[in-house]
Amino acid sequence: MHSTVENLQVLYEDNHLIVVNKRAGDIVQGDKTGDKPLSEVVKDYIAVKYDKPGTVFLGVVHRLDRPTSGVIVFARTSKALGRMNQLFSERETEKTYWAVVKNNPSKPKDTLVHYLKRNPKQNKSYAHSKEVPGSKKAVLHYSLFQALDNYYALEIQLETGRHHQIRSQLAAIGCPIKGDLKYGFDRSNSDGSIHLHARKLSFVHPVKKKPITIIAPTPEDAIWKCLDQ
Repeated sequence: MHSTVENLQVLYEDNHLIVVNKRAGDIVQGDKTGDKPLSEVVKDYIAVKYDKPGTVFLGVVHRLDRPTSGVIVFARTSKALGRMNQLFSERETEKTYWAVVKNNPSKPKDTLVHYLKRNPKQNKSYAHSKEVPGSKKAVLHYSLFQALDNYYALEIQLETGRHHQIRSQLAAIGCPIKGDLKYGFDRSNSDGSIHLHARKLSFVHPVKKKPITIIAPTPEDAIWKCLDQ
């Protein structure tokens, strides 16, 4: 279920930023598939809502994997884009994710440190316990916040932002994310999604200098709906 202007879920909007709840399956920026990216849908929304003729400026600040849902921020001005890029690169944002996994992790909460090596051909990252040539250090903190009938829900705080970081690190501890065939889950979700959701993002507004926290409702899905929200 891809986003269109009609079903776009805007979580926050002002003259500088627009934050939306990305649906699983949306691509954030154009790629070789040629599918319409979320950035273009948001541009269409701004053009219609504010009756803007010509080209709408929209800066992509960060990305989420295609099968992942949740909070995504776009900048509406080049000034906001520059400042948001700085916040993200200097890790001055707080990112909280929710993941649903099949196996109960051995510890209810833990900090995972791996060295991730990306394989561009496979579009996959491999987690190593020690540094290997070409690897990047990846750190996340997780805690188990709910046990469901057949699954476990984890809350994850990212300290670094590596390619497929949460997916590869959770798989490395024997907890692949529901639906994530690429990282070892036994079957895919019928809609091609994985049960990984960018739940919350906190940062200081690049222009107004006020702290903002944005929470994205989980997808309309039986398992997500079982969680205490």
